[in-house]
Formats: sequence, structure tokens, C-alpha cells
Amino acid sequence: MSEPAPKAPRYRSLPEKLGQVVLGFEAIVVFLAGLVIYGLRALPEPIAPWWGIVAGAVVGLAMFLTSGLLRRRSGFVIGWVLQVVVALGAFVVPAILLVALVFGGMWAYATIGGGRIERRIAAQRAAHDDSN
Repeated sequence: MSEPAPKAPRYRSLPEKLGQVVLGFEAIVVFLAGLVIYGLRALPEPIAPWWGIVAGAVVGLAMFLTSGLLRRRSGFVIGWVLQVVVALGAFVVPAILLVALVFGGMWAYATIGGGRIERRIAAQRAAHDDSN
């Protein structure tokens, strides 16, 4: 009895690969930003400081889970929404704006630039296939 041939891995586009890396690292940084919010007691007075940790953990977990959804278009939409959520964190701690700009720029490159590169590669493959 012969063994079945191993299944070929699913093709992952460049935006998906880059987006997963960006969201994975950003999830770690966002959680650490939540710890900073807690440590600085940066939340307004009626809100308990431990909510900073909760917010950082929830947004970080959402980013981590969204990195698994990037095979669908909705995953990229959720990723953009999470970038806006991080940018809004700058109202609490202005230093988070730096995080939002750096990771937002990397996310934009992963989605927009990665898509552009992916289309160019597909066109080159199609031209190569037509010539053969």
C-alpha cells in the first residue's frame, strides 16, 4: 500500500505574509504599551489603572488573532481598524503615537506595497507562461 503524496502548502500572498509579521510584533508592543499606561497611571481619574493592562492585552490578542484571518479581505479591514485603535491610544499616552506611526507605516507597506509587488510578480509569471 503506497502512502498518499503530501499535500502542497497553501499559497500565501506577500501582503498576507508581511501583514502577519507586522501584526505579530505589534501585538507584543501594544501589550507592553498597556503596561506603560498602567505604570504611568495615565488613565483619567475615574478609570482604574489596571484597565491599561486589560486594553493592551485585548488589542494585542485581537491583533494576534487577526494575523490568522489575513487570508481573507476582512482580515485586512480588521487590521486597518486595529491600526486606528492604536493611534487613538495616543490621546492617553502621546508616546504611543510613535508606535502608531511606525507600525502603521509598516502595515500600510505590507498591505499596499505588498499587493503591488504581488500583482507585478503575477504579471511576470503570466508573461513567462505565455512565452513558453
